[in-house]
Amino acid sequence: MPKKEKAVKGRPCDHGPAEAAASCPVARDKSGAVTITVHAKPGSKHSGVTEVSAEAVGVSIAAPPTDGEANTELIRYLAEVLGLKKSHISLDKVPESY
Repeated sequence: MPKKEKAVKGRPCDHGPAEAAASCPVARDKSGAVTITVHAKPGSKHSGVTEVSAEAVGVSIAAPPTDGEANTELIRYLAEVLGLKKSHISLDKVPESY
């Protein structure tokens, strides 16, 4: 999937996996899969990127945090923004203490 590689190639935080995890919300593993750390904020009027920091990309979600609606909208929105199919995006929950 060339678009995934293109999304991070040449960025200032495009380094090895260990360094990327510590200083950038975007990382690529040895298989070429791209991981983006997202802080989702459900219940917003519109879906959109609200901030980009060294730790995560903040995304407001235009869906309530019930019955998986926010997760569905987050996948739809990320697919639209990244130019990917929804089936190419998966969500992994990270403990909040992370």
